[in-house]
Amino acid sequence: MSTTASSSRWLKPDRIGVIAGHTFTQLVRMKVFYFMAFFAVIVIASNFLKTFLPYMNGPEAIAENELRMLKSASFGAMKLFAVVFAVVGTALLLPRDVEDRTLYTILAKPVPRIDYLIGKLLGIMALIAVSLLLMDLVMTGVLAYRTHVVLGEQLALAEARGWSGDALENLRQSIERHGPTWSLQAGVLAIFLQAGVLAGIALLLSTFSTSTLFTAIVAFLIYFIGHLQADVRDFWLRGEHGGQSTATRVAALAVAVMLPDFHLFNIVDAAIQGQTVAASAVAKLTGISLLYMGAYVLLSWFVFSDKEF
Repeated sequence: MSTTASSSRWLKPDRIGVIAGHTFTQLVRMKVFYFMAFFAVIVIASNFLKTFLPYMNGPEAIAENELRMLKSASFGAMKLFAVVFAVVGTALLLPRDVEDRTLYTILAKPVPRIDYLIGKLLGIMALIAVSLLLMDLVMTGVLAYRTHVVLGEQLALAEARGWSGDALENLRQSIERHGPTWSLQAGVLAIFLQAGVLAGIALLLSTFSTSTLFTAIVAFLIYFIGHLQADVRDFWLRGEHGGQSTATRVAALAVAVMLPDFHLFNIVDAAIQGQTVAASAVAKLTGISLLYMGAYVLLSWFVFSDKEF
């Protein structure tokens, strides 16, 4: 009796870790995601091709714009991979476990369903983290090299034109601001957190949907709606000016509360522009993301607990 009670206790880290590890392995074996990761790396590498051909870039090149374009292309590839993987990968997990009858084996242990769901989400997040880490290493390494090359070219040109010492120092700081910085890593973290929120949404949808395609489409739709969430919130706050009905305002408020505001993750844009991202902004974004992920897992558990397997 005591053994059974202990095994069915909720939120056991070792049990969740085993499920997360199995999920990680399961996703790695889905070869289709290799192509997605390979595509993202190729996109990043193709934008760094001129890094290895420095003679093609004369000293007249605009340093800041060049580095900004490299970061923009890299972050674009990372975000594309993370968003698609979070949605499609999560949407495939539960249907595949049901099809392979893995789910029946796990729940017969017995394993609390909350542990199963958390383990699945953590497995998805682990693979996204590893993928983003690898792409981040490529981006940071090549960007550091390119910043060094561009800085040398621009300083040499400025010295030849007789710039003063203060002007040279300002030029150095301006170019280095667009190289590898803490803000750049904060942007990568923002992409990871955004993927986590999307994975939580897809997990919730997959608990009551029997169609992987439906789950993926609705999750992507929510992602795009989330970018309009700020407008929905303003629509509700300006109710006294718009003349909209109470029911309309309540509906707008419900959307604003239930759906994440993906504009909050736009600190990526600040990193691309070479601006400093405050640690408080990163901490706030992390807290909000964890809150949303926790809420979606609890809702998923509520739906999943009533399903018969």
